[in-house]
Amino acid sequence: MTASFEHRALNLQDKQDLIYTALSKHLYYFRAHISKYVLEHGKVPLNPFMLFDYFLLDTIDRDRVRQANNTVVERADEIWCFGPVSNGVLAEICQAHKQGKAVRYFSIENSSTILPVSIEEVEMEEEVKTFRYMLSTKEGNHDNTPCSHTTR
Repeated sequence: MTASFEHRALNLQDKQDLIYTALSKHLYYFRAHISKYVLEHGKVPLNPFMLFDYFLLDTIDRDRVRQANNTVVERADEIWCFGPVSNGVLAEICQAHKQGKAVRYFSIENSSTILPVSIEEVEMEEEVKTFRYMLSTKEGNHDNTPCSHTTR
């Protein structure tokens, strides 16, 4: 007689969208709250700070982690940006635009209050304020996004 394996997880097979959660290193301490927010909205968070901590505590070349992040962005269905946009987040937004992915923006008021914001309400970190125009792309025209290939 063959034993039958059962586990509750095997009955939970509904496909859910994968959401890359883009956030500045300055919001690192909100990483779990952001993942919780995405899960509560019926999506699966791909949170770089949960996957790789902060550059794997600098135990590996940072460009390897950046390449891994780029791969995760590529596999994600959407990009959700939390808090002020940093240079790394802006690079992820550019990649998402080039791939035709939806990008959504959120503010973090505190650990229990995360709110959607319009593109006009998005805050930019000081070093990227002059690149605000790169947050948007014309609908359906992802080939002409103002983003260029640059390193983070």
